[in-house]
Amino acid sequence: MLVLPSVTMAGAPRAAATRQLAAPEQNPAARQPTTVRVAAPEKPCPVPSPPVARPTRPAPPPLDPAHRTVGGPELAAAGLVAPAGAPTPPGVTATSWLVADLTTGAVLGGCGPHEYGVPASVQKLLLAATVMPQLDPTRLIEVTESDLDFEPGSSAVGLVRGGRYPVETLWLGLILNSGNDAANVLARLGGGTGGMAGGVAAMNAEARKLGAYQTHAATPSGLDGPGQYTSAYDLALIARACFAREDFRRYAATRMAQVPAQEAGKTKGYPIWNDNQLLHQYPGALGGKTGYTDLARHSFVGAAERNGRTLLVTLLGAESQPLRGWQQGAALLDWGFGLPADARVGQLVPRGQVDSRGRIPSQAAVASGARSENDRRWRPGWLLMAGAPVVLLGILLTILFLLRRRRASG
Repeated sequence: MLVLPSVTMAGAPRAAATRQLAAPEQNPAARQPTTVRVAAPEKPCPVPSPPVARPTRPAPPPLDPAHRTVGGPELAAAGLVAPAGAPTPPGVTATSWLVADLTTGAVLGGCGPHEYGVPASVQKLLLAATVMPQLDPTRLIEVTESDLDFEPGSSAVGLVRGGRYPVETLWLGLILNSGNDAANVLARLGGGTGGMAGGVAAMNAEARKLGAYQTHAATPSGLDGPGQYTSAYDLALIARACFAREDFRRYAATRMAQVPAQEAGKTKGYPIWNDNQLLHQYPGALGGKTGYTDLARHSFVGAAERNGRTLLVTLLGAESQPLRGWQQGAALLDWGFGLPADARVGQLVPRGQVDSRGRIPSQAAVASGARSENDRRWRPGWLLMAGAPVVLLGILLTILFLLRRRRASG
């Protein structure tokens, strides 16, 4: 449990409102109709006191109203959205965040979950969700000169030109060390004949399949690029897809790995350590991803398990004082674990359930259609069973009639 700075709230919060979620035909993101009490969307997000200074950032693209409501209408809030009666979330410097149940997909709360932010290296999770299913982890890959073309001084595993590495080493370097060199190699492999640019295009296509329509990748690593953005909600969709894979969970939970020696460059093998401090210092942590650029500031994705529940936190635009990004994530996880198991203000939509306009097919309509088809399929059998006594009675009456006629004619 973290000790947090005092929290101030800008303005007086409005009274919590009780809202009846629409039936699945109007709100298909909810798996079943339920009444959820949520805080008014005008409630501001808790922040540390005193507020931190922020550098100037470019204006985000305009928000599509349809995309703001993916996962439920409450998630369109630019401020705090949380279950009514829930304790006030910790004051964090992140400009947007979200806490969700990784198993059920229930969104427990958030701050501007659909507001645009710059991803930094948490974008590597989208690369993993896109390319990991394609590659054999034992395959040996040779590093090219173009793979090493990335911003000098940024994070790297230390791959050497002409070196041959197992794909698994590249994934470990990507997740543990946030290696931009590993990201370039993996994007090139995932892009096929299109190379690294093809890999980035595949990442954007994967984001659309996941329903992450507020995400656009310009680089495979998360290094800043033109028009590159995401949201806390989109990050949760992407992270959930990653954690659904056993291999990703194993990589994310790895604390230390070994990069093999290479004949190219005569380099010796060396260890790398997981730079996600949540994994090292938070009980039940499953791992995640850290990120930082001057433009994005600090971003973070982390997951942890406690008392049979597995929660996910995503945050964007954080400053490192008074708490580092992972500590802000840990504080929000503590808050989420303190909520009732049925707390919910929205839902992480399933893959492929959102079209390009942010619309979600009605699960109720689909289920109803399936029931109707089953009714049609089994109706003759049920009718036959229901009519069996009538048929038997008719046969008995016919036999009695024939017997009476026989007696009369004899």
